[in-house]
Amino acid sequence: MRVTGWRCAVCETTVPIATPFPWRCPNSTDTDRHHVLTIVNAEPSDVSTADCTSANRSPGGSSLITHDHDLAWAAYANANGLDRDARMMLVEQTDAAVRRVAGTGFVPTPFGRSDELSDELGFDTAGGVWVKDESGGVAGSQKARHLITILLHLLAAEQIGHLTERPRLAIASCGNAALAASTLAAAVDWPIDVYVPTWMTEGFGSELDHLGATVHRCERRPHDPPGDPAMLRFRDAVAAGAIPFTVQGPENSLALDGGRTIGWEIAEQTSAPLDRVLVQVGGGAFAACLGAGLADTSPNTRLHAVQTEGCAPLARAWRRAHSDPGHSDDIASIGQRWGDLMTVWDDPHSIADGIIDDETYDWLGVFTAVTASGGGPVVAAESDVLRAHAMARAAGFDVSPTGSAGLAGLLTIRDDIAASERVAVVMSGIHR
Repeated sequence: MRVTGWRCAVCETTVPIATPFPWRCPNSTDTDRHHVLTIVNAEPSDVSTADCTSANRSPGGSSLITHDHDLAWAAYANANGLDRDARMMLVEQTDAAVRRVAGTGFVPTPFGRSDELSDELGFDTAGGVWVKDESGGVAGSQKARHLITILLHLLAAEQIGHLTERPRLAIASCGNAALAASTLAAAVDWPIDVYVPTWMTEGFGSELDHLGATVHRCERRPHDPPGDPAMLRFRDAVAAGAIPFTVQGPENSLALDGGRTIGWEIAEQTSAPLDRVLVQVGGGAFAACLGAGLADTSPNTRLHAVQTEGCAPLARAWRRAHSDPGHSDDIASIGQRWGDLMTVWDDPHSIADGIIDDETYDWLGVFTAVTASGGGPVVAAESDVLRAHAMARAAGFDVSPTGSAGLAGLLTIRDDIAASERVAVVMSGIHR
């Protein structure tokens, strides 16, 4: 197995891979949550060739099977006695259950050149815009990729005996993450509480109700600290015993596991190296995972993290970090300044409402990926967000303004990109 354990990006505490429920760094507390466990991989020479043989891969099939030897949940299961056959059976049974609820399972999503977008943006035949279309994936976005490895860890823990009863799952979200979490919970009949802001639409609430989720609308309380009140109530629930079934790495490290499959798929589906990938950023796990997946196979592809002008805490943290005369790219050193660099954004707003998280929870992972690739943050004007959505819809992508926000970033920096460059964006989050 490739994954050997966990290490906190801030305090460098390590956690063995056989440990059940490695949700948070052991040093993370209610008063100091500025920690996040990251995956530790073995050196290539230390990985058994038996893990990587073609017989152990599933071309065209589920990336959860193809990349079993790369995934942290599988390494935990393996370390506790579940061999490959047992893990494959667990994946296949879970995928079948998800299909019954969602109508689709965990198979690679389409990736290809959009001639319409390429022509409209003035790329030549050597370059262009490639699109990874997640709108047909489980629950209509990439969010289920982050959550499925948490669920598989829990189901493996049941088989191993580390989990003998089912606490309620909990998530704070009003959009794609809530829908994905509720879909997976319904598939395996696991109770879930969804904590949402007061402005969530009734129509979306009805979708969650249909999936059997218990929805809690969260008003700001007089003595609440800064931050999203739904996230505060979610943390209260976890403190009371709920499982953090969430897409923020500092709240559950396994959210940073399955999300990497999108990067691996892109690398496997492209016929030639990409020059750049632009990805929308809200809480940051998506960009962190996409960057980590690409780094394994396409280290020369520049990653650009896209936010909107109405909510850009990541770009602000990047400017703050790089304005320091003694700036270092060492993530542990940057992490020590978490409270100064990554602060809550006042009055987040954008039509791309799925990425207006008032802080980028997984900012350290995004910093790591962007820095290593030679990319950078991009702040898209709201006019570009609107234009990108119209362009994406006209090009045939059934996507929301949030889901096309990576394309908005491309519009913002198009003048800095050569017509011959091969550029990719991700469409994620169906139009509702």
